[in-house]
Amino acid sequence: MQYTDLRDWIQKVDELGELRRVEGADWNLEMGAITEVYARNEPYPAILFDKIKDYQAGRRVLIGVHHMSLKRQLLTLNMPLDYDRMQFIQTCRQRLDHPESIPPKVVKTGPVMENVMEGKDIDLLSLPVPRWHEDDGGRYLGTAHVVITRDIDEGWVNLGCYRVMVHDRDTLALYISPGKHGRIMRQKYFDQGRSFPVAISFGDDPLLLMTAGKQIAWGASEYDYAGGIRGEPFEVILGKHTGLPIPANSEITIEGEVLPNEQKREGPYGEWTGYYASGERSEPILKVKRLMHRTDPIMTAAPSSRPPGGSDDGLLRAAFLWDHLEKAGVPDVRGVACYQGRFFTAVSIKQRYPGHAKQAGMIAAQCGTGAYLGRYVVVVDDDVDVYDMNDVLWAMCTRVDPVKDMDLIRRAWSGPLDPIIPKDQKGFSSRAIIDATRPYEWMKDFPLASAASPELKKKVIEKYDKYFQ
Repeated sequence: MQYTDLRDWIQKVDELGELRRVEGADWNLEMGAITEVYARNEPYPAILFDKIKDYQAGRRVLIGVHHMSLKRQLLTLNMPLDYDRMQFIQTCRQRLDHPESIPPKVVKTGPVMENVMEGKDIDLLSLPVPRWHEDDGGRYLGTAHVVITRDIDEGWVNLGCYRVMVHDRDTLALYISPGKHGRIMRQKYFDQGRSFPVAISFGDDPLLLMTAGKQIAWGASEYDYAGGIRGEPFEVILGKHTGLPIPANSEITIEGEVLPNEQKREGPYGEWTGYYASGERSEPILKVKRLMHRTDPIMTAAPSSRPPGGSDDGLLRAAFLWDHLEKAGVPDVRGVACYQGRFFTAVSIKQRYPGHAKQAGMIAAQCGTGAYLGRYVVVVDDDVDVYDMNDVLWAMCTRVDPVKDMDLIRRAWSGPLDPIIPKDQKGFSSRAIIDATRPYEWMKDFPLASAASPELKKKVIEKYDKYFQ
């Protein structure tokens, strides 16, 4: 384990030179604009806001636990800090092939219980909850957090990340997209006319945040998965009102219940797609029964805007996709990269048989990690660097005949966040599968690419890199 909790993680990030401290920003729009200008593109610095307008010093907000540089991802996932992209992905794949599962450890107390409020003492706006975008329908407490729920039938605990808006001092809106594990669990409670118990951590170990954002198999708890990566169990306390396991070292947590028969308007919110596609709607309210936080708490956040352009942000998703491809029987995958959130995936293969590229594209578009809200899957040959978008575009522009090499999947899994789908048709979208490999039938006769070999490039870099530092 390379760090102990969020505060230790921040210290390590500061030592890496990737932390920026900003004082005096306004919670109303300024923090969102600063994030969009300075933290949305590589190298994705982390930003710690303090002395926020209208709030006492020490009540802080941390940006940079979601869109991370490669080094911060390595730190978070307990890997050597000198690994490159490929070493990162291969290590993730090895963990997926040989997963370690360490369940959480129940303890009686922890730092999160330094300050405990119930009833009339609860005031969610005592925290510096930002209004992130100019057209947002409210202030959003939950943008990088962990939502903890339990399946009513099977008893297992799920960690997810679903947006959270503040209505008033003890009322939240918890929006969960259709098809997500938390949404399925909620409906099971509502079908029985019961309130849905929920706990939410708004300042946690970035490893928990990372795993909560990756949908693993139904019935498997992200607590166990993250504990295996960490190499030791996460300590949890059992919620007084919900019985749910709450991270003992969290900065801020709430527990409460989502009511089946009481709704308020939620949204709009500027989502990760770069649009207000989901609009506003009536959503069940979450009544907070208990608020706990450390002294001088730190709220983690990831305000959405247009997706970042670099490939480092999608490395973990790429590792999951690669794992799905190989387990589905696709041989000789040489690289996977994800761009623009979920919208664009590039897969590199060494072609071995007719239809190999089509097989890879279809599976990447519809496997567990790739199925939700995708748009384009491009399959390229192994001489193309999928982590260089210009290289991928070069293959698309020179190896694709649009009439022959593009296929569509219709009525695929989408959701209300998809901006291209009309509001009354949310739920389905299409996928484009683009075969940007050399045509298999005459691959050996395809024009030779003009470029230095990888071996020559390596030799030149070793010899002449000193002149370009």
